[in-house]
Amino acid sequence: MTDIDKNVENVDTTPEKESKEEKDLGPEYEFEQATWNEVFHSCCHHSPAEWGMILLGLFGVLFFLYFFLLGISLLGTGAKVMGGCTAGEMFGDDTNPVAGLMVGILSTALIQSSSTTTSIIVSLVGAESVSVNQGIYMVMGANIGTSVTNTLVAMGQLGDGDQLERAFAGATVHDMFNFLSVAVFFPIELVTGYLARLTKACVDDWNKKDGELWVGPLKAIIGPISHKVIVANYAVLTGVAKNKTCEDFYPIVCENPEDPTRATCQTGLIGCDIHTGVCPYFFQIDATDADDRMSGIAVFILGIIMLFLCLFGMVAVLQKMMLKASMRIVHKATDINGYIAILIGMGVTMVVQSSSVTTSTFTPLVGMDVVKIEQMLPITLGANLGTTVTAIMAAMLSTTSAMQVALAHMFFNLSGIIVWYPIPFMRNIPLNLARGLGKSTRIWKGLPVVYILSVFLVFPLLLLGLSLLYTQGVKGLTTIGIILTVTILLGIAYAVFWFCKADGKEKVTAKMAKMQSRRRAMTSLADDMEFLKSEVKFLKERAGVMDEEAPTEAEALTNVGKEGKETESVEEDA
Repeated sequence: MTDIDKNVENVDTTPEKESKEEKDLGPEYEFEQATWNEVFHSCCHHSPAEWGMILLGLFGVLFFLYFFLLGISLLGTGAKVMGGCTAGEMFGDDTNPVAGLMVGILSTALIQSSSTTTSIIVSLVGAESVSVNQGIYMVMGANIGTSVTNTLVAMGQLGDGDQLERAFAGATVHDMFNFLSVAVFFPIELVTGYLARLTKACVDDWNKKDGELWVGPLKAIIGPISHKVIVANYAVLTGVAKNKTCEDFYPIVCENPEDPTRATCQTGLIGCDIHTGVCPYFFQIDATDADDRMSGIAVFILGIIMLFLCLFGMVAVLQKMMLKASMRIVHKATDINGYIAILIGMGVTMVVQSSSVTTSTFTPLVGMDVVKIEQMLPITLGANLGTTVTAIMAAMLSTTSAMQVALAHMFFNLSGIIVWYPIPFMRNIPLNLARGLGKSTRIWKGLPVVYILSVFLVFPLLLLGLSLLYTQGVKGLTTIGIILTVTILLGIAYAVFWFCKADGKEKVTAKMAKMQSRRRAMTSLADDMEFLKSEVKFLKERAGVMDEEAPTEAEALTNVGKEGKETESVEEDA
């Protein structure tokens, strides 16, 4: 056993102690109910100096919020450029339902936008490149993939165990709802095709409309800056999904290389502003697809840095503003009816045209205990509904089949809300699952990273590869697929039994606690050694035991030289 292992064993492996305020992660702890009179008094009764500080704080919050949203925009655009070709290659009609579901998850996780994914799916269905049934399974997967962004935002609060627990629970409650909805309605759709039948009845008398897509106010506010940095060319994503290749869009050709514009250039992954025609900073006339992807990676990293910096700033300002506020007052002010919260989430998402923006904005507020997880759930449900509006608007300019898929996305989310929200018992299932994940971060702070990689990358890739074994028309591959499927199902059944009925939960908890304790031990090892040295020196001084003065480096070299000469003389005498 190494010294580090011995030190780890002596370190307290229990989770970090919870703060006095048990946060909002459990219904067992409740503040004494405040009155609306107290809320009004706390909100509106201030001195002129206090009002000045409040206005200054609001300005700071809006400042950081703007660049926070800009960071999300850059992160999403960078992801579209970085992984656009890969995501586009996943789409196609030669896949089975499970593969379609996994494609929806992976493509949305890659391009960081379910609105973009569903719009592409709708356009592919409209062009008859993807069937209606396959499009429905893909939008189910897109629902799951969209929550990766707010889970990344939750990781911005890794420095505070309390905030991380609440923020991660608030972010993953979106995941839990989506997973549960897919678990219920995917097999139902597979067996009955109820979404396809319902939407078919809705679009029987529908006709294509003429017009332009509505641009939300958020894009009008963020666009002038983000479009000067980078613009994703959606034609590449759609073209690759229609069996083109990324190389077909290169080399970039411009009529006037000295003054490139949207009208005079045939662009690649990085395009030019559709409204002004101006090409962004990262646009290069001589760029290859590898160059554009590298630019996408750079913008993606820039977006993450900006997102986290603005998140820290926004949280710091809000914490100072609420320093004197009672949490009883804050919770009373934010304790609105769940169905109203659904409408708020839907309305905000319809305006900003992105459920990721809505949930990512509320996630830090959950971490700060301003919004309870019970309020976060209906807000995310509303965001799920609001994001379907983007696909419906895109489908209005396309075919009947495209509208059918867009409506299926909406009815899928409505069906999930009907099953998992109105009944308190059913509502508590996603809430308790999210709370459990949040509390697990107290045992091991590395859990969010493992969660994101496994849920949004590893497992979907494995299931996608497994499902494709059944579509190749080769009996050998089909047999291998059956064997692997049975093996995986038996393994999952055993893992569930081991975790829930045997001692699996205790072993996993102990392992995560040991990993976290090892990390804490390694972090504090240098300080601990210095402390121990000072304590040993102090005890020796008290006991009257003094070490001999250690020789300097020069003296040590001189002594070594003398010892060498003495050895040589002895050998000569011999």
